[in-house]
Amino acid sequence: MTEDVRLWIGGEWVDAEDGATFPASSPSTGEVIAAVAEGSRADARRAIRAATAAAPAWARSSAFDRAAAMRRVAASIDRRRDALAETLALDQGKPKRAEAFDEVDELIAYFEMAAADATRAEGLLPPSVDANKRVLLERVARGVVSVISPWNWPYTMPGEILAPAIAYGNAVVWAPAPTTSVCAARFAECLEDADLSPGIVNMVTGPGPVVGDELAADPGTQAVGFIGSIATGHTVAARAAGKELLLEMGGNGPLVVMEDADLDRAVAATLAACFLNAGQSCTAGERILVHEDVRDAYLGLLTAAIEREIHLGDPFDDATTMGPVNNEPTAVKTERHVSDAVERGAVLVTGGKRAPHHGSDLFFEPTVLDGVTDDMAIAREETFGPVAPVTAIRSEQEAIDLVNGSEYGLLSAIFTSDLGRGLRFAEAVRTGWVNVNEGTNYWESHLPFGGGAGSRSGVGRVGGRFSMERLTELKTIVVDLG
Repeated sequence: MTEDVRLWIGGEWVDAEDGATFPASSPSTGEVIAAVAEGSRADARRAIRAATAAAPAWARSSAFDRAAAMRRVAASIDRRRDALAETLALDQGKPKRAEAFDEVDELIAYFEMAAADATRAEGLLPPSVDANKRVLLERVARGVVSVISPWNWPYTMPGEILAPAIAYGNAVVWAPAPTTSVCAARFAECLEDADLSPGIVNMVTGPGPVVGDELAADPGTQAVGFIGSIATGHTVAARAAGKELLLEMGGNGPLVVMEDADLDRAVAATLAACFLNAGQSCTAGERILVHEDVRDAYLGLLTAAIEREIHLGDPFDDATTMGPVNNEPTAVKTERHVSDAVERGAVLVTGGKRAPHHGSDLFFEPTVLDGVTDDMAIAREETFGPVAPVTAIRSEQEAIDLVNGSEYGLLSAIFTSDLGRGLRFAEAVRTGWVNVNEGTNYWESHLPFGGGAGSRSGVGRVGGRFSMERLTELKTIVVDLG
């Protein structure tokens, strides 16, 4: 049975202006699960008008009232926890027990954190050169914020921008990824249930080059928050010229294993880095740089751990630890990267192809490649699939050079028993976040996260109060005492 997913504009569920729809299919079965309203530029502009009408009163509301609204959203999500996890398994492909509940819980945490941060948007009282004047620097909302989000984490990725944006007094127009539109609708229902004022959040499903482009370019939006690929992010940035930007873009999660590393710990981290969410993460371990002295031992432990712990299967089966990739282009790219690597001399240790005997063609075997070199596509591009590409290194400096030689700069990790070496590495690499003796998928949502300077992985920082820099602005007020 299919459902109808409609647009949510001005507090009402509405059809696309021209009545167009597109089908949403479950990646685990290939079955159509919804008819989704295909928003147009006209629909995007309709949503912007609704947000523009709602924004002034919302910005003037008490920060404590907005904090209370964020807590209502968190409670609404919590009440729907099982249904949201169910939809995530159906629409995105995450294993319900192993992963989906964690994403829902993280979304709850984003709104609880936004509730706390809403009351901490403090200004300043700097001195004036004139003794008869007082200066106030006040944090104020930017107005209407466009949020353009991806399909790999369809709850938390929009949530990490949307929650602080509205907590600080902005209104939002949101373009979710088309392939997880059913998840977006479930999220929007939680916002509706929390009794937000109409127009504070508006959702328009549809193709990114149409809806997302309009939300970026339209003069009615004052800021744009985007999470997605580097190529799309730079297009968004160009279209949004002159607006405040918060862009979290691609990464290749280099994970370094030095000769003195705890290999059991490094292997456990590699499993999460490469196979959590079937490798579909901007921080996935897409470059595994292992010291040549321990490479053979590491590979033996890794392949045994995959056999023991990675169970590919139906997202609704409690035994499943890895589901399908979300869509056909991702599966095709993963195949292309693996075949290119093998053709150029890499050794296929395990996996390497789509897995037969599952509900759809989107199940891909957990894969390990050895002997990966810089001339291979898998070393230069984001794969976004369940692959661990291993490269042998001879020194700490070689690892640093390989990390810094990439256009990506989101997150990196190193495993070593020498904490001094770990800190040297962290200070030398140009990534926005570095983990020492933790994997590339470890992060904490209240800490600043974003691309390092000089990389193409984004601008600005998401994460708790650090999102405030891009989602608010400082207004200077000078008062003459008379």
